[in-house]
Amino acid sequence: KKSEQELKDEEMELFTKYYMEWKGGRKSGNTSYTNIPRFYYRLPAEDEILLQKLREESRAVFLQRKSRELLDNEELQNLWFLLDKHQTSPMIGEEAMINYENFLKVGEKAGPKCKQFFTAKIFAKLLHNDPYGRISIMQFFNYVMRKG
Repeated sequence: KKSEQELKDEEMELFTKYYMEWKGGRKSGNTSYTNIPRFYYRLPAEDEILLQKLREESRAVFLQRKSRELLDNEELQNLWFLLDKHQTSPMIGEEAMINYENFLKVGEKAGPKCKQFFTAKIFAKLLHNDPYGRISIMQFFNYVMRKG
């Protein structure tokens, strides 16, 4: 058995060792923090004209790309026509409904820009207490117009 003094000395030695590793020897330990990507870039100053122009141009390109992803009027009309054509009876009052099978058919015919809206997750999100497991065509169309 070790004496009380030996235990205290050992404890102090371990404490010093771990403290020094923590304080000064971080570079030799886990360096995963160096792989974290940079996510903040400061805005360019007024005198950094080239950086300002680069920022403006990259923003314009980003907005152009996003606007190409949006559905234009003709594509929205085509989507409405397809939804109306594939509605599932019976109607609830004036409201046209569509079941999941027809929903997927419309998704195949609607085109690549619309594909992102024809998922099971979105169908389930819009599914309310319909006894036939259908969603409202109008609610879905409004969802597409808000999100797209």
